[in-house]
Amino acid sequence: MVPPEVDQALLTGNPLPSDLSDDEKAACDQLAFFYQHIGYAVEMGSRPQSLTGLADSPVGLAAFMLDHDVKSLELISRVFAGEPEGLTRDDILDNITLFWLTNTGVSAARLYWENKSAFFSARGISIPVAVSVFPDELYQAPRSWAEQAYPNLVHYNKLDKGGHFAAWEQPRHLVAEIRAGMRSLR
Repeated sequence: MVPPEVDQALLTGNPLPSDLSDDEKAACDQLAFFYQHIGYAVEMGSRPQSLTGLADSPVGLAAFMLDHDVKSLELISRVFAGEPEGLTRDDILDNITLFWLTNTGVSAARLYWENKSAFFSARGISIPVAVSVFPDELYQAPRSWAEQAYPNLVHYNKLDKGGHFAAWEQPRHLVAEIRAGMRSLR
């Protein structure tokens, strides 16, 4: 849900539009960082089957799952340091174990292969949409961009906890957001 002119400027290094709000500038900074560190996503999108190490080694799988984006690694590090984050050490190890025992590390990467759209390219989606912005997500979509991408935006909220894997990290917050987002559709 990034405006095309902003996305193009970030990808090419051209100047950003001069009329961006503070929230939009912050999102641009987050996206610029993401675009510099998307190696894992490029690999999964272009050659998911080459990630066979995810099926050959439980340590390789764990390393990949723990260190694929900075915010998730910081969250997991805080959990292992004993800070309450909504996740426990057992939750993290259970998640890795689930992928290992079901041998789904490689097949999970295929989602990136199947998605042929550019990152964050949603535009003109006319169905009702609810957007929940978690602070540790790859980037925090500004309301203005969400409204452009989703003309039928029924709910927009910024939360104080959660990230890229909100259903896993903060399930209560996510459930509350789903309920709030769907409430207007009853």
